[in-house]
Amino acid sequence: MRAVTVGGFGGPEVLVVGEVPDPVPGSGRVLVRTEAIGVGGVDAVLRRGTLGLDFPAGLPLGSEVAGTVTAVGAGVDPGWVGRRVWAFTGTGGGYAEQAAVPLDDVAELPDGLSAVDAVTLGSSATVAHFALAHGRLASGERVLVRGASGSIGIAAVELAAAGGASVVAVTTSSPERGARLREHGATHVLDRAGRGDGAGEFDVVVDVVGGADLPGFLDLLAPGGRWVLAGAVAGFPPADFGAALMRGFQRSRSFATFSLATVPVAERNRVRARLLAGAVTGEVTPVVHTTLPLAEAAQAHRLMDEGGVFGRIVLLP
Repeated sequence: MRAVTVGGFGGPEVLVVGEVPDPVPGSGRVLVRTEAIGVGGVDAVLRRGTLGLDFPAGLPLGSEVAGTVTAVGAGVDPGWVGRRVWAFTGTGGGYAEQAAVPLDDVAELPDGLSAVDAVTLGSSATVAHFALAHGRLASGERVLVRGASGSIGIAAVELAAAGGASVVAVTTSSPERGARLREHGATHVLDRAGRGDGAGEFDVVVDVVGGADLPGFLDLLAPGGRWVLAGAVAGFPPADFGAALMRGFQRSRSFATFSLATVPVAERNRVRARLLAGAVTGEVTPVVHTTLPLAEAAQAHRLMDEGGVFGRIVLLP
């Protein structure tokens, strides 16, 4: 099958289009013929090697796909064959024409939801939901979404607004994207330095950026405020970033990381199924920046590196 693999850490040019052996579904797994492949910030982070994760050369990138089940492994009901599904592939394996995935990480698509929309929301909206829950966001509180122009950020804005947040502020790099985020529920727009018409203190911050600039934002937390780092597309914060929290010790602010891997399988699958259904009814909005052929995965990564993406880039096999 055709796949896009990583030849080594670096820029988009390290992505290699070629032929790899067809995957075989092992016990508890299903084989999915991919129709849409989500391109996420974690893919770029793994490609760059900025988090120091041991990602083996020759493995396809890509953590989520949507398509049709064509075969099942031992212990899986053969009735899954022919179903349209969203699937999580882990930290790799998705940039390919087929993917073998654990049944625990598969969700059947509701009628009316396209494969493209499924990979725009399947991970992103689920992460946004649980990140807000991790921050214990309550109705009437002020929330800031740092790096809101990506698919996680857009979903967090919509879900926070629907949950009754009194202020939903966002950071973004352009007035045009700020205007679009207002259409999704943002009430205030800040620039990437945290300045703008909604500057102030926030009860909850959902951050998908991380990076060297994170400490400068910690003073935006209100007393008792909760910071949730749900992504790190800009890399790790400085090793001494906690000093900013310690300087405000008497304000009882807290900082937490969040990974969907810590949510019980049944709970995350229940929420994901509800959110995918909500994409059909309008509860959440799949925002697709563009679709590209699988062979143009490097171009998708160039667009991400340039920083102008709004929503999700999707590859089509």
